[in-house]
Amino acid sequence: MYGNYKVVVNTAAGRRRYMQYLIPYIVSCGIVDRYDIWINTHNGVDIEFFKQVAAKYPVVNLVWQPDGVVNGNKSINAFYKACVEPDTIYFKLDDDVVWMEPELIEKMIKFRADNPQFFLVSPLVINNSLSTYLLQVEGKLKLDKYYEAICSHPVFWKSGYFAKELHTWFIEKYLKVRQWEKLYLGKKEIGMTRFSINAILWFGEEMKKFAGEVPGDDEEFLSCIYPTRQGMSNAWNGDAVVAHFAFFTQREQLDKWHILEQYGEICEQDFIGSETLRRYYADVQAAMNDVKDNEEELMQRPSPYRSVPVKTTWRARIKKKLPQSVQELLLIRYDLKRKGGFIIG
Repeated sequence: MYGNYKVVVNTAAGRRRYMQYLIPYIVSCGIVDRYDIWINTHNGVDIEFFKQVAAKYPVVNLVWQPDGVVNGNKSINAFYKACVEPDTIYFKLDDDVVWMEPELIEKMIKFRADNPQFFLVSPLVINNSLSTYLLQVEGKLKLDKYYEAICSHPVFWKSGYFAKELHTWFIEKYLKVRQWEKLYLGKKEIGMTRFSINAILWFGEEMKKFAGEVPGDDEEFLSCIYPTRQGMSNAWNGDAVVAHFAFFTQREQLDKWHILEQYGEICEQDFIGSETLRRYYADVQAAMNDVKDNEEELMQRPSPYRSVPVKTTWRARIKKKLPQSVQELLLIRYDLKRKGGFIIG
């Protein structure tokens, strides 16, 4: 609880390789009344991992896809119908939010309660196109040239090479030396434009006005269409920082550079060094090890959901036929084209 508000965190899950770092932050937070893990996967190993975490912590509530079908991002919309409770603040975090500053949840819940005029609020997200734009225009991040404020920007959103530079910049200059406060920007209001909803908060009463019925692309509707229709804006709390690992356009490259492992090492050090977080991290790692030991059997379990045939694009089909060496060259095409990097300071 926070004041008179119930606090519900939710995550569309999922991928245990990321959530092993996210879960300890949430289940250890004293103001979180419920952590809804939206089971949006067919993967039997991930599902068993979430079941074990839920069995360990009463605050964790597994939510099954209401329509009985899983189809990636396209099946997430149905979960919002249950996010309409009165006197409730919801905090939705992507499953690949892999680091957050201490007491981030408390800070964001307070910001949400103190700023009811906005539809959505978000912390400053490392690796989020418009958050990166804010860092640029505020002079916190010096780039080789000016880049525009576009949600699906060809560099900020699409480039794995840029994402690698950005994460490395953040890890080396701010995270390892624990000086992320130097990136603080204050409150930033935004309207009539889409942004990536990696970490967003809303009031249950506002979502109830449209019964949680989110048509089409949930990101487009929630960040842009609905608030524009209502004459509302959204806002960043630029004095609160989280790190988002990757968009699908970046993931393959970042895995090659072992960026997730770098965040994992930092999280492990922080968790083990904390009296509060140590036991939560140990429990989550025990579940990770258990499902790993039983991975072959768990992968054979039938999915609880209906499947939707995956449509493969012609680009993906062509890429699959290319030799591995050519695929690797394509992955680092930005590196090959440029004499230097995107980030200069």
